[in-house]
Amino acid sequence: MSGRPKQGIDYAGWSVDIFDGDKKIDKLLDAKGWKGFGIYFFLCQRAYRVNGYFYEWGYDDCATTARKMGGGISSGTVKETVDYCLQVDLFDKRLFDEWGVLTSRGIQRRFWTVLSERRNKTVYSEYWLLKPEECKGLVKVNLFSNVQPTNDHLQGTDNDSPPIKESKVNKKIYIAFQPEVEQAFQLYLLVRENNYGSIIPEQVEALREELVSLTSDPGKQLTIVKKATSWGTKGFEDTEKKTKSRKPQKSRFNNYTGRDYDMNALELQMLGGNNE
Repeated sequence: MSGRPKQGIDYAGWSVDIFDGDKKIDKLLDAKGWKGFGIYFFLCQRAYRVNGYFYEWGYDDCATTARKMGGGISSGTVKETVDYCLQVDLFDKRLFDEWGVLTSRGIQRRFWTVLSERRNKTVYSEYWLLKPEECKGLVKVNLFSNVQPTNDHLQGTDNDSPPIKESKVNKKIYIAFQPEVEQAFQLYLLVRENNYGSIIPEQVEALREELVSLTSDPGKQLTIVKKATSWGTKGFEDTEKKTKSRKPQKSRFNNYTGRDYDMNALELQMLGGNNE
C-alpha cells in the first residue's frame, strides 16, 4: 500500500562464522546447548519479523514462546535462556529492564543493512543502540513524549505492541500506538506545528486521547492520522464520516486535493534534512 511504511524485514543475514568467531554464542551453547541457541534464534527472528529491530517480550510470554517453538522446550528453559542472553549481552539488559524489549547491537546492525535501502529510515531513539557513524541517514523519533521508562514487561501482553504504558514517576497513563501508527503520528505533529505553531506535551497527549476515542483499531488510526496530515488539521476526525464533506486545507506541506496522501512524500520533505 502506497505511503504505508513497512516495519519488519523479510530477511536477516547471519554471519557464516557465527559458530567460529562469536564468543557470546560459544558461551550460550556451552551453558544452554542447542535448545538455548534455538530459543535465542527464534526470538531474534520474531524481532526482525514484527518490528525489525526489537521485540516486546516479558517473562509471562515464556509459555507462549515454548508452545510456538515446540520440540520439548519448556517455559522454564525459555526463561533461563533469556536470562543468560541478557547476562552475556546477546540481548541488551538495560533496554529489557527499562522498556521490556529484546534487542541488541547485532540485531540492529542486521536490521540497518535492510533499512538503509528503504526510503523510510525511522527508528525509536529510546530503543536504538548503534552510534550515528554506524547508521548515517537514520531518523530517530521519540516513542512518545514526556514518558519515563517502565518495567511493565514483567507483566505479559497479549499482542506485540501494547497501547498503554505507565510512568513510574507520577502514575499518569500515557497512550502509545503501534509503531506504524506512532511514526505517522510523529509526522502529523511536525506538520501541525508548522501550520499552527509549537505544541506542548499536554496537547500531544490530548491528541492521542482524541485519536483513541475515535477508534482502537490500528489500521483505522493510521488512516485518520494520514488524512489529518494531508488536510493540515489541528485535530482528528472520523474519516469514514468526514471524508466526503471535508475539503483539504492548503499549506506549504499539502496541496493534494482529490487523492490519498502519500506519507512517503511528506517524510522526504520533512525529514530529508535531519539525517545524522
